[in-house]
Amino acid sequence: MIKPSPHYHLKYQICVSGAAETGLCVPNALDLAKEIGQIIAEKKAVLLNGATTGFPYWAAIGAKEAGGYTVGISPARSEREHVEDFKLPVDFMDVIIYSGMGFPGRDLMLTRASDAVVIGCGRIGTLHEFTVSFEDQKPMGILIGSGGTTDMLKDILEKSQRKEHNPNIIFETQPRAMMEQLFDLVKKRKVIEI
Repeated sequence: MIKPSPHYHLKYQICVSGAAETGLCVPNALDLAKEIGQIIAEKKAVLLNGATTGFPYWAAIGAKEAGGYTVGISPARSEREHVEDFKLPVDFMDVIIYSGMGFPGRDLMLTRASDAVVIGCGRIGTLHEFTVSFEDQKPMGILIGSGGTTDMLKDILEKSQRKEHNPNIIFETQPRAMMEQLFDLVKKRKVIEI
């Protein structure tokens, strides 16, 4: 490990992925999302999300309530398009990057900018972010039991016969246990000691 100078970037960047529409999530999914955000803030990491509603939004709320820093990557080209066309929020984000890449491009940019990806209650967009992260061999924490496509991921990996492609996946029902393991994985992949 390299010993950092005072000018090194010393923050882990943790993406929180999940359903923008949470009707298919378990009843306490938004509380779970907030807890994940709070843990990210406690660890002095930066929370990244798709600058959207639902599960990722509640994770950002949790991070901000715990004094954390949040970055959203929007599918829109501008704040006006973000709010008026995509109908997405601008609160609870310290920074929003307007990618102009639509949802598929935003997902790629979001997951690639992250040191690790948390997958909570999800739909097809969450599945897309999972797939991109899987192919990039990102450390991932899958919050099983949170609803939606999240509960299918273990089965998808087994049936696709590609599970060994990314050994950095944690399946866990408890946010704190999942996040502790995820941070351990991230730490092993870094070149600068934090």
